[in-house]
Amino acid sequence: MIRLTAFALCLASPAVAQEIGTCDDYRSSVAMLAEPWEENTKVFGEGEVRLAVIDTFEPAAGAFHLVILSPPYDEAGFGQCALVTSDTGTGFAGLNIAGITATGDMATGLAFTIPATRWISESDTYVDAVLNVTLNPTTGVIVAKLD
Repeated sequence: MIRLTAFALCLASPAVAQEIGTCDDYRSSVAMLAEPWEENTKVFGEGEVRLAVIDTFEPAAGAFHLVILSPPYDEAGFGQCALVTSDTGTGFAGLNIAGITATGDMATGLAFTIPATRWISESDTYVDAVLNVTLNPTTGVIVAKLD
């Protein structure tokens, strides 16, 4: 099911692949965790997968990023820390993690649908969007597309 969902997300148009990288000291700092914390963090997979919205304040039109803490674990027992941001790397104008929907499980993979807002610089407007994220906890592969 997750494979079909991921495949469908890849075919959806005009989805745009988002930037995914390792956590850094600025855009994934716990000091930047968006307030209120309880509305900007979610736990899945019996506590093994954690999602958090980071607010870097600037640039104002792209200050929000998504941090994913998840398996696989390294030899010391630490999981991966991944940063999902816009395709330009500046961030999203908004991420509503409280409105997230999740499907799948730890064995087959997880798919998250997160309401988002993005800024269109050409028209100086904000538009609603959906951030679709798939996570394979076994391999650590994360795919993110913005619809």
